[in-house]
This record gives sequence, structure tokens and C-alpha cells, in this order.
Amino acid sequence: MGTWGIGPFEDDTAADFADTLDETSLDERENLIRSTLNRAVEAQDYLDASEAVEAVAAAALIAAQCPDGEPVTSSFGPDEALPLLATDLRTLAAEALDRVLAEESELAELWDDTDDGPRWRQSISHLRGILDPPTKPQEDSLFEI
Repeated sequence: MGTWGIGPFEDDTAADFADTLDETSLDERENLIRSTLNRAVEAQDYLDASEAVEAVAAAALIAAQCPDGEPVTSSFGPDEALPLLATDLRTLAAEALDRVLAEESELAELWDDTDDGPRWRQSISHLRGILDPPTKPQEDSLFEI
């Protein structure tokens, strides 16, 4: 597996996922992203590194459509435009990233054995925060007592 950075498309498997997305018809791309995330969330016991890499790439594409999201600008990301993705994918993507960071994740284990492990975890946590931002406490009361 070739990995050259901590970004969601800085890996051969993620680049292959982007190619598959480009080859998928426009009306089926959301289904491909959804099934990729579901595979990660539903993985029994141990999450394989390649499935985790694809889930991170899919989550990055969803996060790019969020209000605070950053566009995917990697030359290894998809070349073709994505349709506007369903907002329920944000929750699924956040769950997939939780699974990617879990103890039973081969990808997390591999990154934890490197000097860049903490930076990688921080980048995944940042991505998750875009998908599921913390709610701000309500400052005004709804009614007076």
C-alpha cells in the first residue's frame, strides 16, 4: 500500500476509490459512498485498512459539502463532480470515522506506529468535527419562569 501523506486522498487505495467514483454513473455515486461508509460501520471485529481508507475518503467528500467543509483539492481525488449528497450521510460518515479511529482498526494501528500518527488522528478528528459539529449551548431562555 502506498501512502504519502495524512490527507484523505494521499493513499493508493483512496486514489483508486476516487477513480471508481469517477467511473460510476452520477446517479449511483451517492450509493457507492453510502455503501463504503456502511462497510466500515458494520465491520465485525476488525476493520481492514483498505476499507478504513475508503471510508475516510468518502467522509472527506461529504464533509466538503458541509457549511464549514473544505473542498477536496487533491489531484488524486475524484475528477468528476459529485451530486449534492443527502444530509443523513453526515451522521453515517461520522460513525465511520469513529470506527476508523477505534482500537479494532488496522488503519489506526498502522498510523499509531508512525511519527505522524498524532497528526493523522488530529486530521480525522477535524474531519469528524465538520461532519458533526458540537452544538452550542442555548443562551436565551425559551420561556420565563
